[in-house]
Amino acid sequence: QKRTRGMSYWLHPDSHGDAGPVYVREDGALRVVGAGAAVRRGPPRTAPFRIFSRGFSVELCLNREDDRARRQRTDHFIFTYTKEGNLRYSAKSLFSLVLGYLSDNVDRIDSLVGFPEQIAEKLFSAAEARQKFTEPVTGLRALQKFTEAYGSLVLCSLCLRSRYLVISEKLEEIKSFRELTCLDLSCCKLGDEHELLEHLTKEALSSVKRLLLKDNSLSDAGLRRMTAPVRVLKKGLENLLVLDLSCNPKITDVGIGYLLCFKKLNCLDISGTGLKDVNAVVKRIQMQIGLVQSKVPLKEFDHSNCKTEGWAEQTVLQWEQAVMEAIKPQDDLRSRTAAQRFYGKTHRIKEVVKCKLVEAETKASGNLQFYKEKVQNCHLPLKKEVAGSHELKNNKKRALAEQERERTSKQKHLCLTVEDWDLLNTY
Repeated sequence: QKRTRGMSYWLHPDSHGDAGPVYVREDGALRVVGAGAAVRRGPPRTAPFRIFSRGFSVELCLNREDDRARRQRTDHFIFTYTKEGNLRYSAKSLFSLVLGYLSDNVDRIDSLVGFPEQIAEKLFSAAEARQKFTEPVTGLRALQKFTEAYGSLVLCSLCLRSRYLVISEKLEEIKSFRELTCLDLSCCKLGDEHELLEHLTKEALSSVKRLLLKDNSLSDAGLRRMTAPVRVLKKGLENLLVLDLSCNPKITDVGIGYLLCFKKLNCLDISGTGLKDVNAVVKRIQMQIGLVQSKVPLKEFDHSNCKTEGWAEQTVLQWEQAVMEAIKPQDDLRSRTAAQRFYGKTHRIKEVVKCKLVEAETKASGNLQFYKEKVQNCHLPLKKEVAGSHELKNNKKRALAEQERERTSKQKHLCLTVEDWDLLNTY
């Protein structure tokens, strides 16, 4: 009994966990002392110290500094409501998850050449929604990857009319666009030395067919630089079909001579230029390019058909919105200055002459728009029907032979004229 009492002294079924049944040898036999007691040799142990409470849980969080980006990466579910009003969620597709990851890191893509156009368009839209192309350095690098691979799909037409602030802020991005077919730079006051005008002579913009340079302070020197690749190397803007140079008073008769290298030109507007002998210029354009002066304004120069078209249409709008937000303090300063003028605290300053005044002067001076007439085939008069199919066939053969001779003689004459003028333009 003393051994049993001594053993029970070290048993603490209430303070320790259940370790199973305990057996004690007494008088040569084993006896079960308790099912929830434990035999411990040595001094008694105290209860283990608990650092956290029983309801505590641990969550592994990556990139804790940028919680917004982490939420975008871990938001892999789409929550919707059923007709009964119950909340229902479904997991996003693997394609959408990968697309989101690539759009977040679009500037790190090495190349998109050979990548499917359908998926590339979705990738461009996803990156555009995250405003990746508005970032200063990474946006330009990402935009170049798309323009190198897809060219005109990214942007085929670009309208920057009166948006000189966008040109100054996003010049490198604008220069990255390739295979443009229409470019409107009207009323931007670029001048002869602007970097964008020099970029027009590069092979990246040899696909431009419609170029609008109205009211850009151009002179004969600017036209000489712009047409030099076409006159000397037969490269650059050789595919130009429509050209607008109106409202540039510094362009004279000498500058018009540089435009005679555009043999494919269909429409030309030189209204509001500083021509001295208008009649001589009109005859020269008609003889060497084949353009006829229009008596009415042409719809090709009303600037309504020129729009920004392509994947990057919203990107250009984002650039313009960012520029407008940047100049808002200047608008507030302008209103404050107007209030000071009202109270007589500052002197009035003459407003800058806008493009509307130049257009009014152009209308007063006259319309100098040219177009190319459609060549009409000169058919010989048909004879009356002659009995017999042989005679009809012979007449048709004769008519075709005469038309072929006339066309061949005209082509020879034109070829000689073109070579002569090309030789003269190189001087």
